[in-house]
Amino acid sequence: MQKNNPENLIWFVGAGPGDPELITVKGRALLDRADVLIYAGSLVNPALVASSPAPEKVDSWGMHLDDMVALMADRARQGKTVVRLHSGDPAIYGSIVEQIAELKNAGMSVQIVPGVSSVFAAAAALGTEYTPKGVCDTLIITRPAGKTLDRDYIAELSKSPATMAFYLGSEHFSEITEKLSCPKDTPAVVIYHASWPDQKIIHGTVADIARKAQDAGITRSALLIVGRAVLGIHSGYQRSHLYS
Repeated sequence: MQKNNPENLIWFVGAGPGDPELITVKGRALLDRADVLIYAGSLVNPALVASSPAPEKVDSWGMHLDDMVALMADRARQGKTVVRLHSGDPAIYGSIVEQIAELKNAGMSVQIVPGVSSVFAAAAALGTEYTPKGVCDTLIITRPAGKTLDRDYIAELSKSPATMAFYLGSEHFSEITEKLSCPKDTPAVVIYHASWPDQKIIHGTVADIARKAQDAGITRSALLIVGRAVLGIHSGYQRSHLYS
């Protein structure tokens, strides 16, 4: 019998930021025909996982890399369509390079379907863009030092007039804001669960956003965005030449 997966192909799919409708059309099609769905635990909306008819679904939370790779390779060799579902876009803090390297060592091929990152869902929730003319022309995506990162460059990066988006920092907002080189009255926003039904938006400045987020009980799954761009139509933007 001919295999359904003759190329030993593994699909890496970006699930989007949380709203199940914010997955790409191609990603949705792969979920619908997956035989095996390996998803990134609580980072992916359970409704999206539940919507896939895949007969085998595996939560990768706590799995060792070797075990995860072995599972994907074994199912692909059986001819099954294997989908590795990552939150947001797998290219941003998705830790996919090490997975792909091990899969290729096992004789697998990989294709990536990008997704909508939470940083863009956050901009949509704010009703703004990160690069309004006359305000900012650069977006910096970074993260603070912590258990898995010895050093960050927040102080150096924040010397530029850029919009800054901080991932993986919900427990470190105070440390982040203390390191920032920009003025303390710079606008800042914390967005919890961007695009999810329980989305929360906290407005403040570099001086007080950490305290406001703590008072709101936000300790995980949140982005910190810093810069005048978060003010949207009140940012002091100039009209773009595109529409002049």
